Amino acid sequence: MNFFLRRLTFFLLTLWAALTLNFFLPKLVPGNPIGAMLAQAQGRMNPEAVHALKLAYGIKEHPDPLYIQYFEYIGKLLHGDFGRSISQFPMNVSDVIAGSAPWTIGLVGISTVISFVLGSLLGLWTAWKRGNKVADAMVPLGLFLNSMPYFWFALISLYIFAYLLNWFPLSGGYASNLSPSDGWPYFQSILLHGFLPAFTIVVTGIGGWLVGMRNNAVSVLNEDYVTFAEAKGLRPERIKNQYVARNAILPSITGFGMALGFVVGGSIVTEIVFSYPGIGRLLYQAVTALDYPLMQGIFLFITAAVLIANLLVEVSYVFLDPRVRGGK
Repeated sequence: MNFFLRRLTFFLLTLWAALTLNFFLPKLVPGNPIGAMLAQAQGRMNPEAVHALKLAYGIKEHPDPLYIQYFEYIGKLLHGDFGRSISQFPMNVSDVIAGSAPWTIGLVGISTVISFVLGSLLGLWTAWKRGNKVADAMVPLGLFLNSMPYFWFALISLYIFAYLLNWFPLSGGYASNLSPSDGWPYFQSILLHGFLPAFTIVVTGIGGWLVGMRNNAVSVLNEDYVTFAEAKGLRPERIKNQYVARNAILPSITGFGMALGFVVGGSIVTEIVFSYPGIGRLLYQAVTALDYPLMQGIFLFITAAVLIANLLVEVSYVFLDPRVRGGK
């Protein structure tokens, strides 16, 4: 319980620091959202419309003191109010993010889990089967996949499987002539549109997990308690699963937690290459459109997700590592 309370306190302090930084950063940027919208309108907006926009964005002729603005900002966040988007006015930022988040979590989240599981299993196998030609060949293959430029592999996959072979759609998250009311055809279209982006994420991500798990497993295999287990005559499968895998997976769990945290931020390159309607592509559009409220909301969303993922990983260590339960 003391361990959990320390981690929870650190989580809350870090989240507060992120919220505070997110409040002050726009203050350092010259101008305001209204100026950006006026520039886009090129002088075609009348004074009444400008006044209405100022009310919508909470811009006053005589601003309140900074501490009052700060508490108002915290109060709005607690109610889920992130302001209004500039590029998708008059939609609220929270609604815009809510429309894109499920696509990213579904695509990048599932792909990350698959690449982690497959990479860890292959890494454990290559460490256990050292000296085997196939196992030894997996290591340079994993290094190659891990160092391969993702955008290059994504473009090659798109060109071969979508353009030349026409097996998959070129872009989008689903067929434009379908809607959720169509049932299975709509769901099938989502799977078809998401397969190629997911495939590229899994292939380029699996190498890193493979190499990392193999290095951890090789290190564990040299530990005295593994030698002692072998001397006791325990079955090889029990040694591999209960002695090697359980201890070798611990460092990878931390990296997996970080990867899950960044899932909500999406893979920007993936979503841009495949024109996939996720958070990464939404962030790119917000940056190009100078949509500061939307950028703030996305950054805060990603920060909260990373912190929550780290907290869950820390809590999971209590169950995975007996030394943590002992307070060490």
